Amino acid sequence: MKNSTLKFILLLSVALNIVILGTVGYSYYRNSLHMPAPFGPGKGRRAFLIRELSLNPDQAKALEENEQSFHDEIDKTREQIFQKRMKLLNLMRADKPDKKEINQIISEIGDMQESIQQKIVAHIIVVKAILNKDQQKKFFGLIENAITKREGGHGPHGPRR
Repeated sequence: MKNSTLKFILLLSVALNIVILGTVGYSYYRNSLHMPAPFGPGKGRRAFLIRELSLNPDQAKALEENEQSFHDEIDKTREQIFQKRMKLLNLMRADKPDKKEINQIISEIGDMQESIQQKIVAHIIVVKAILNKDQQKKFFGLIENAITKREGGHGPHGPRR
């Protein structure tokens, strides 16, 4: 074989290896982003908490009893917020938007978001009471990681990406 043909094959092999490694790395990265959050949507959240916090059967049962009603309330309020946002969008589309009505809807959305935050805090306190000290430490670490990830990995002291 000619020297140039060998170089071409070697270059092609290196390029193929880079593409394969890049694909594997990207797949790993994307999968790591989809780890369930402690209070995020999806069926995996309860199993995730049970596993990560090493809950005993009584703790798992107590968590399950509180979880469904909490998520039902949050989902209902989020649906109401969605409806208000759609109404807000329609008001802004008007030729002459009614600023008073727009401000009223913004205020209503803010009140609903505050209500969600209060329900989340109350639920976290209920869950905390189910856990022992070590589990509480892990639990709040999971919450902190979820908040930090949502804020672009910087937390309160750095710029958003």
